[in-house]
Amino acid sequence: MSDYETRDKEEIYSKVLRAGRRTYFFDVRATKAGDYYLTITESKKFTNDDGSFHYKKHKIYLYKEDFSEFREILVEMTDYIINEKGQEVISERHQKDFKREADFVTQEAKTPEDTKKADSFTDISFDDI
Repeated sequence: MSDYETRDKEEIYSKVLRAGRRTYFFDVRATKAGDYYLTITESKKFTNDDGSFHYKKHKIYLYKEDFSEFREILVEMTDYIINEKGQEVISERHQKDFKREADFVTQEAKTPEDTKKADSFTDISFDDI
């Protein structure tokens, strides 16, 4: 193994961000010339039908000459999202009281016939009890 391959595999500096099914890896690596660059890897866990799992990974290589513009656009985009939608996560899946659609029937899904059945069934008074 060459000196470069050894240096590329060693951890120069790393951080990990775990976010639900996703994990982000931020790794500083070295170029052949000995300069540093950043890799950002998103790893997402998927479960197979048999219970086994696999990961899908996406990687971004970010070099120093792009840091300034990348940072400006990242800050601009994240600020825009927070200003438009706030800090609260609105995805149903992330809500504490989230229930899958199959777990309940919404009012819009009921037909007039369902309503008649429900009305006749629930048409009782407490005097009957």
